[in-house]
Amino acid sequence: MAGSLASQIITAIGGPENVRSLTHCATRLRFELVDASKVDQNGLEHMQGVLGAVPQSGDRYQIVIGGGVATVYENIMHLPEMAGVGGASASDDGQKSNADVKAEARSKARGKVAWLDSFFEYLADSFRPILGVLLGASIIIALVNLLISLNVIPNDEASAGWVFVKAIWKGVFYFLPIMVAYNAAKKLKIDPWLGGAIMAILMTPQFTGLMDAKTTTCVENAALGTKSCTANIFGLPMALSDYSGNVFVPLLMAGALALVYHGLKRIIPESVQLVFVPFFCMIIVGALTAFIIGPIGVWVGNGLGVGLAWMNTHAPFIFAIIIPMLYPFLVPLGLHWPLNALMLMNIQTLGYDFIQGPMGVWNFACFGTTAGVLFLAVRDKDKDMRQTALGALAAGLLGGVSEPSLYGIHLRYKLIYKRMLVGCGLGGVVIAILGWLFPSVTAAGQTVHGVTTTAFAFTSLLTIPVFNQMWVYAVSIAVSFLTTFLLIITFDYRTPEQKAEVLARAAADQKASASSVEAKGAAPAAATAAATAVATKPEAPAAAATTVVNAPVAGHVISLDETGDPVFASRALGEGVGIQPADSEVVAPVTGVLQTVAETGHAFGIKTDDGVEVLVHVGIDTVKMNGEGFDVKVKANEHVNAGDTLVVVDFDKVKEAGYSTTTLMTVLNTVAFASVAPKTGVDVKAGESVIDIQH
Repeated sequence: MAGSLASQIITAIGGPENVRSLTHCATRLRFELVDASKVDQNGLEHMQGVLGAVPQSGDRYQIVIGGGVATVYENIMHLPEMAGVGGASASDDGQKSNADVKAEARSKARGKVAWLDSFFEYLADSFRPILGVLLGASIIIALVNLLISLNVIPNDEASAGWVFVKAIWKGVFYFLPIMVAYNAAKKLKIDPWLGGAIMAILMTPQFTGLMDAKTTTCVENAALGTKSCTANIFGLPMALSDYSGNVFVPLLMAGALALVYHGLKRIIPESVQLVFVPFFCMIIVGALTAFIIGPIGVWVGNGLGVGLAWMNTHAPFIFAIIIPMLYPFLVPLGLHWPLNALMLMNIQTLGYDFIQGPMGVWNFACFGTTAGVLFLAVRDKDKDMRQTALGALAAGLLGGVSEPSLYGIHLRYKLIYKRMLVGCGLGGVVIAILGWLFPSVTAAGQTVHGVTTTAFAFTSLLTIPVFNQMWVYAVSIAVSFLTTFLLIITFDYRTPEQKAEVLARAAADQKASASSVEAKGAAPAAATAAATAVATKPEAPAAAATTVVNAPVAGHVISLDETGDPVFASRALGEGVGIQPADSEVVAPVTGVLQTVAETGHAFGIKTDDGVEVLVHVGIDTVKMNGEGFDVKVKANEHVNAGDTLVVVDFDKVKEAGYSTTTLMTVLNTVAFASVAPKTGVDVKAGESVIDIQH
């Protein structure tokens, strides 16, 4: 596909006429399409520069780019054919600010229920733009705690300097409801300043001062350490609460505001909407929020916080293990946002949060996996993966952001989650045991089993100091990180085919580089070789050149293009053939050493003495059968002769499982030879020539 990445994407998406609107977030392009069926899904998934293509409910479509998404978005919007197409509409000029699209989670699976997708997008878009300031505040807290623990600065809250430093990060959490209200209103296509202004009503000194009025009655909540008050407003009772840091109230308020706002715009003449829509909204929704929505939001948040606190107190082992085991599935589906809201709510109501400790176990299991992938990429000279993993690991360890690892690596390789979940589980067990043996003590003197924090922290190396019982947290995340790292480098994260593809590509690159060097020094080398030949004994004859590759199984030979497997058809694994088998016995197509024997019996890699690398892949997607129906007769590193039995396959069972029986065979290092010519359209017996090789 020719042209820039921007033009390739627009072509694959169905052309500019198929685009209703386009926005972008931290990692992906978000399209509203006219007809999603026009999208070239396969083309996008195999496009250089695209990490993934994700259909959504309706005609929404998302394309995962990674950290360079803003540049790709700008390039798309500057294409001549995109003139007049709707772009991001998050500001008056029609362009969505990059500050509004930080650290977004994405969905790998297609949404089945449109309203549910919209609900979670509402949650995500209400928090996403402020994650940067939350991260900044958490790092300030981490640095202050670290300096206090090292006795660099005194822990003296009476000093003016300490009050100032505290105000820097405290302001973020105190005014968090106004920020959330602004973003939630923007998401619901309301004037965002109106949403922020209504939420600000409940945070003015005049409103909070009602708690101290003589006519107000208050009750202490011993469980939460908070105070509930009721004021008499025009003869009506109003429940008063401290709304600073609350996130449920602005989310509920924005929903009610959307109904009132859009309803008023339908009945008020457009010429006076600028004045009277905000006027009535502030009166109606302001009163609703103060009397009804606010108390309900506080009640919901408190109830969820108390419920989880009860579980953390009475079943700490279950809690500490289930959180890191759930997060690998919650984050790709966008279901982690409610838990993020609960963390903030816990800090506001309890004064501390106990979810982020176990959550950090998952994050570092994720980062350990990425470190393992980076190690293998360096070892195997996989330049593309090395670059992806290095960037993802830096974003994780320094920023606590898991999305680059998830989108760029983990969700693309099915074996990764099996390794990663082991690290999540083991780290959860460690934090559960140590958290029980060495409980935390909160600022109020309350003993809590588990790791706690008073800040909303992105769990990275920089924020380790924000956790109480810091050493417990550090040991737990170290266990999860090292476990996944060692599992990845020991057992790999790729299937035999994927690994063979990487090694073949690396070998081709190395051969190309070597050829360039050899060409430059050919003349001197020839002279040296001639002189040396006189003084040395003749060497043993070289291995006979492999000129043919035989059929591994009897059947009808077809082209790779006809096999239905896009990876093999792309020749990424080299030139070769597909054979529709007529027999159950699969034999070695060449003489050589078995470099790869899949545990499931579906794939074999053979290297001949003269360096021809052949891959035999029995069936398509048969790895999912986990070896059922495959009777393997050989082992890795074993020397086989052409015609030796590799595996006996029950192809009827393969068909019953719903998989193709077509057996594929390729010369992995095709680029190393002058010609690799398949013979297709013929019926053959096992052992008959199907590929000719010219050296």
